[in-house]
Amino acid sequence: MKNNLSRLPPLNGLRAFEVAARHLNFRLAAEELGVTQGAVAQQVRGLEAHLGLQLFSRQTRALALTEAGRGYATNIRKAFELMVDATEVLRPEPAHMTISVTPTFATRWLIPRLPSFSEAHPGIDLRIVASDRISNFQTDAVDLAVRYGRPPFGPGLTADLLFEQSIIAVASPQIAERLEAGPNVLTLLHDSHDLWPQFFAVAFPQGAPPAQKNMRFSQTSLAIEAAIAGQGLALASRFFVTQDLASGKLVQVLGAELRTGSDFYLVAPRKSRNATGVQSVRSWLIGQAST
Repeated sequence: MKNNLSRLPPLNGLRAFEVAARHLNFRLAAEELGVTQGAVAQQVRGLEAHLGLQLFSRQTRALALTEAGRGYATNIRKAFELMVDATEVLRPEPAHMTISVTPTFATRWLIPRLPSFSEAHPGIDLRIVASDRISNFQTDAVDLAVRYGRPPFGPGLTADLLFEQSIIAVASPQIAERLEAGPNVLTLLHDSHDLWPQFFAVAFPQGAPPAQKNMRFSQTSLAIEAAIAGQGLALASRFFVTQDLASGKLVQVLGAELRTGSDFYLVAPRKSRNATGVQSVRSWLIGQAST
C-alpha cells in the first residue's frame, strides 16, 4: 500500500504559500522566509501546478486568494500549528526555580552573576523575588531564600553559610582624602539597619566620634550608591562592595570592622518539589560565594 506521505505537496511550496497567504504579498513573504521574492513566487507556482488549481488571483498591484486558496490556507495554517505543538511537546519544559533575596543582595551581588548562572544552567528558569519581607516557602512558592540572621531558621529547613557578615565603613576616594587631611564633620549615610552606633562603639572605643550629619535611605544598596557618588560614608557588608573596593570606586575608611553575630545563609526546605533544581542552584550559589 502506498504511503500517504508520498502524496504531500512540496513542503517548501506549502510554507511559501502559507506565509504569502497571510501577507497577501510575495515581497513580505520573502522577507519573513529569508529568501528572494522570485523564489517565493516560483514555489507557489510549483504548488499550484502540483495541485492543478490556482490559489492566488494575481492582479496588477495586488494579490488575492481564490476561493480554493482561502480554504486551503486555513487548513494548511492549522497543519503547521499542529507541527509546532508536536515539536514543543518534545522539548523539555525549563525547570522554574524561585529564589527570595533582599533588594541589596539582588543588585549588589546576585544580578551581576546571572549571566554565569544562565550559561551553567540553561535548563533552569530562575525567578528572583527581591523583597525585605521574609518569604514563606509554601504560600509564596519559593524554592530557596538568602536570609540574614543565625540558624536555625525554622523546622524542616536547611541552612548553608554563604557569607560571614563583616561591616565596614566605605566612602569615595575624594571623601577618604578629606578624612585623612584632618578632622571633619562626617556625613553618615544610614540604611534601615542603622548600625552606626554599634560601629562607632568599635571604631572609637576610647572616645566619641567626630560630629556627624545624617542622610537616610531605605536600602543598603542606595546608601552604597550615595557613597560612590561622594555623598558621605556608608556601612556595608564587605562582600557587597568587594568589586567597588578593587576598582577604586570606594575606599575603606575608619579602619574598623563590625561583627553583628548574624550572617548570610542560603535556606531551603529539606523536602522540595524540585530537589534536583534546588541542588543545582544551591551548588552554584555556594560556589560563587567561595570565589
